[in-house]
Amino acid sequence: MEWEGRRESDNVEDRRRLTPVHLTAGGGIGVLVIVLLAYLLGGNQQAQQVLNQIQNNQQQGAVQEDEAPSGADEKLKHFVGVVLADTEDVWRDQFRKMGKTYQEPRLVLFNRKVESACGLADAAVGPFYCPSDRKVYLDLNFFQDLRSR
Repeated sequence: MEWEGRRESDNVEDRRRLTPVHLTAGGGIGVLVIVLLAYLLGGNQQAQQVLNQIQNNQQQGAVQEDEAPSGADEKLKHFVGVVLADTEDVWRDQFRKMGKTYQEPRLVLFNRKVESACGLADAAVGPFYCPSDRKVYLDLNFFQDLRSR
């Protein structure tokens, strides 16, 4: 099947250059509990040190950039975009025949780890769908893993 030059889906979100960095606090209440424990166990100076460490982690940002994708990865991205467009066309037509509307999922491309509404996942889980955010997650290295096995 020839796929090059065909329509690609607009529902592709590329997060391959972004790797989630988890903060040690885990959120507002977590920060409060950690600082309170540090204060009770070590006093005001200990609590201030913990708070400073949390602020430093937050300033580093929620993501860090990875290296740029290779040419082979870009070709795979386009291939996946065409396959997704094909599935959108087929399912849109099937739903229309039933008098319904197909809600297209978004495809999220990632490297190594990704944060979804279903939680943190790494590439070892393989491609997966998260119903909470209605997104499909795919690490393009999955294709390389298939080839090598």
